[in-house]
Amino acid sequence: MTPLNIVVLGGTGFVGRHLLSRLAADGHAITLLSRNLGPHPDRLLPPGVALREVDVYDPGVLREAFTGADAVVNLVGILNEKRDNGRGFRRAHVELTKLVLAAMQLAGVRRLLQMSSLNAGRGHSHYLKSRGEAEAAVKASGLDWTIFEPSVIFGQGDGLFCRFAALLKLAPVLPLARAGAKFAPVHVGDVVEAMVRALRDRRTHGEVYELYGPDVFTMAQIVKMTARQLGLRRLVVPLPDALGRLQGFVFDFVPGKPFSSDNFRSLKTDSVGGIDGLHRLGITPTRVATKLPEILGHVADRQARYARYRAAR
Repeated sequence: MTPLNIVVLGGTGFVGRHLLSRLAADGHAITLLSRNLGPHPDRLLPPGVALREVDVYDPGVLREAFTGADAVVNLVGILNEKRDNGRGFRRAHVELTKLVLAAMQLAGVRRLLQMSSLNAGRGHSHYLKSRGEAEAAVKASGLDWTIFEPSVIFGQGDGLFCRFAALLKLAPVLPLARAGAKFAPVHVGDVVEAMVRALRDRRTHGEVYELYGPDVFTMAQIVKMTARQLGLRRLVVPLPDALGRLQGFVFDFVPGKPFSSDNFRSLKTDSVGGIDGLHRLGITPTRVATKLPEILGHVADRQARYARYRAAR
């Protein structure tokens, strides 16, 4: 198949790293745009990926970067913002998406793959509302777009099992807000496969694909699965919503925001799908149980190496 020239935004994140590797392996020429490459100077990118540090909010820069491209992939997304007022989410999800759409139209590029989220536009969180607004702009653009709505994504180095693994290593007791919130975790490899299959398939133009796995777990079950896999005995304490809301408010002021008020609002809407996008694309979903030992085994190995390093010093 003829290689494509693809411009990717948000490619330094979890999904982006996996997608770049796959696109490069398929022989495509990729330009990765990023506002700040400072935190990633030593990141090893696969051959065929050109890294450009640009202001992605500059319309002229975007138009120039898109000129001559066959497709644009927008993976930009944030789970938290500096303040709980929605402006950060709107800037990252809505304003940037509109700039991308305008630049594509001016550059004559029609093909767009847009990352969104399951439940976009539903619920009361700034995150989901802004995802929904971005989707509306894409749908009204007149471009050849495909939107992907994943549930929580898991895989090696994820922000789900690996994140809880780090917390469980430190905390013998874990107070958990919205412990009954439901998820249908989707493997990062399946998300990447969905995007790759859609890239050249005209039948996916103008389609929205919900991406979710075959298993539904509550938040508490996910935490307990993680602890069992690590061989840890931990007490998970479900919090009533009043305390969970307070926990989110307190963490709003913690650097790095491991949890937030907006996360709490997002968790009030279960992240489970209705129309199986993986099935529509001919992809057999990966079950959590088949990957969890590998995912958390890698975490345990890294922590053991770090412990040996500290002991040696």
